[in-house]
Amino acid sequence: MHTFQAYLIEQQDGKSRARFVQMREDELDAGEVTLRIAYSSINYKDALAATGAGRIIRRFPCVGGIDMAGTVVRSADPRFKEGDEVIATSYDIGVAHHGGYAEFGRVPADWVVPLPKGLSLFEAMALGTAGYTAALGIVRMEQNGLRPDCGKVLVSGATGGVGSIAIDILNRLGYEVVALTGKAEQSEYLKGLGAREVLLRASLDFAKIKPLDKPLWAGAVDNLGGDVLAWLASTMQPNGAIASIGLAAGMQLNTTVAPFILRGVSLLGIDSGATPMPLRRSVWARLASDMRPAHLAAMTRTVKLDAMPPLFEEYIAGGAHGRVVVAVA
Repeated sequence: MHTFQAYLIEQQDGKSRARFVQMREDELDAGEVTLRIAYSSINYKDALAATGAGRIIRRFPCVGGIDMAGTVVRSADPRFKEGDEVIATSYDIGVAHHGGYAEFGRVPADWVVPLPKGLSLFEAMALGTAGYTAALGIVRMEQNGLRPDCGKVLVSGATGGVGSIAIDILNRLGYEVVALTGKAEQSEYLKGLGAREVLLRASLDFAKIKPLDKPLWAGAVDNLGGDVLAWLASTMQPNGAIASIGLAAGMQLNTTVAPFILRGVSLLGIDSGATPMPLRRSVWARLASDMRPAHLAAMTRTVKLDAMPPLFEEYIAGGAHGRVVVAVA
C-alpha cells in the first residue's frame, strides 16, 4: 500500500515527541473528504503542540498542523468531488485529528471550506488560521459598530501572523492603525503593512494600569492577553470594542468592570476553532475580496515540510514574524 510522509506528535514518558514517519492512507482519521495536501502553515499553536511547550494535543499520536489546503481525491459527501480545491482549518485538526503536516489528510465534510474564487491554495495557507482569525476579529468588531470614522484601532502582538494580517486588512478597509510591539527593529516592517504609528511596549508602564485611563482606541485586536489586555480595556473609547484573540503575554486578566459599565466597552472573545460554517465561509469570502491583504507576499516565507521543525523554537522564543507557509506536496 502507498505510504507518505507525515510529521507525527507522540507522547513518551509524559513528554511530547515529534518526528517524521511514513503513514498509510488507512491510518488517517475518519472523515468523508480525503485530500492531497499541497500546503499547510505554522501557527503559534502548532509550535506549542510540536514542542510540548503547551498542552495543546488532546490525543496522541496526532499528525500536527492545524491548517491544510489541497485537492480532493475522494469524497463520500456530494458537496465535494474529486479535483475540488479546498481549505480545512481549526476544529480538532492537528490537536485531536490528524492535521496538515502530511501529504494526505482526511476530515469530516462539515469542516471543509471550498477555496474561494480569487485565492490560490498557497495564498489560503499564507492566510491560514492566523488570517482567518484576524478577519473574524475585525468582522466581530464591525458587527459591534466599529467603522473607520470611529477612531484609531490598535493591534497588539503586531509582528505575529495574526497581528501582521490584521494591520494589513484594517489599513485596506480605511482604518487608522497603531501597532503595539516589543520589537523596535520591526517598526519599518509594520509601517510597510499599513501601520500609521508604532507604539513600543517598553514605553508603557503596566504596573500602573488605571481602572479608566485616557480614551485612545475605538477598537483593538489583542493577541497578548494579560496586562496588555487590561491596559487596553482601560484606554478604550466609549463603546469601543476589543477582539481578544491570543494569550502570548498570559491567561490572567486583572482589570475592573469600570471600562465595561462606564464606557460601554465590549470585550469580544474570538473563537476561530468552531465558528459556525455560514460565518466561516463568509469570512473566507471576504479574505478573497475586500479583506484580501495587500502585502501578503511581503509577510510570508515558504519552507518545505522536512525543513519545518527548527522553526517551532523560533515561534516559542518570540522571534518569528509574519507568516510561514509549509510546502507539503
